[in-house]
Amino acid sequence: MSELSNPAIDLLIVPPTRDLGGFQVRRALPHRQRQMVGPFIFLDQMGPAQFPAGQGVDVRPHPHIGLATVTYLFSGSLMHRDSEGNALEITPGAMNLMTAGRGIAHSERTPTAARQSGSPLSGMQSWLALPTAHEETAPSFQRFTADQLPIIEDRGLFARVIAGSAFGQRSPVTTASEWLYAEVVLQPGISAPLEADQEERAIYVVEGEIEIAREIFAAPQLLVFRPGDRITVTAVSTARLMFLGGAGIDGPRHIWWNFVSSSKERIEQAKADWKAGRFQPVPGETEFIPLPEH
Repeated sequence: MSELSNPAIDLLIVPPTRDLGGFQVRRALPHRQRQMVGPFIFLDQMGPAQFPAGQGVDVRPHPHIGLATVTYLFSGSLMHRDSEGNALEITPGAMNLMTAGRGIAHSERTPTAARQSGSPLSGMQSWLALPTAHEETAPSFQRFTADQLPIIEDRGLFARVIAGSAFGQRSPVTTASEWLYAEVVLQPGISAPLEADQEERAIYVVEGEIEIAREIFAAPQLLVFRPGDRITVTAVSTARLMFLGGAGIDGPRHIWWNFVSSSKERIEQAKADWKAGRFQPVPGETEFIPLPEH
């Protein structure tokens, strides 16, 4: 985090980088000064990476409760399998919303063909805390391909509305609460508005440099804005951004490993359930990630 001279920006987060062995992840949320933006309680940038032939991502089956996950790719692909029997390839520009609710397990791996030839991987992974009334909902999965989501193209601006409404377009994705998620790519000198219609809002700078109120911000950074201000973003260089936000969640949330809940007792139950093998297994998978010791 750095000192701010821009009064519209409430917090500036420079995400720390973790190296997972030829594959970098930058985690912007949760942050010690900000757990959530709207329902977004977890925000990771994956890559960019280029895997040689024979290598790739292997995230073994692991559990979630009380949240929804979005895996959104800029390049590459991932094979998703979950305990509800969903098995599909996640591809660039598609919306993949997995609602864990009362409990789901899933894996994400580089598909066989991509692993054999070598492949890139670049994208975002986020978790959305579910409203209290939906924390124990039945697990589900929604997929919308890149061409099923609204796209806006206008003189150096490209945007895809992944969830919620932006640029006068609305995503077809059904969500448990109102929230915004959009990919925005701006050519140098082109501007885009971040409307004030969301209670909590942020912009994650994936690539390039942008200018807001005569101040320059370079990737990777998460800019969290004050409520109510109309924000205009102008690209200094070609920039890829994620617009995100939504209403503040209804009460505090606890996070432990892959579990999110308004109840500490519920997290303890989930820990016990995973350790005892009471989550539904992921079809076609024999491995799993053990419960951490701490």
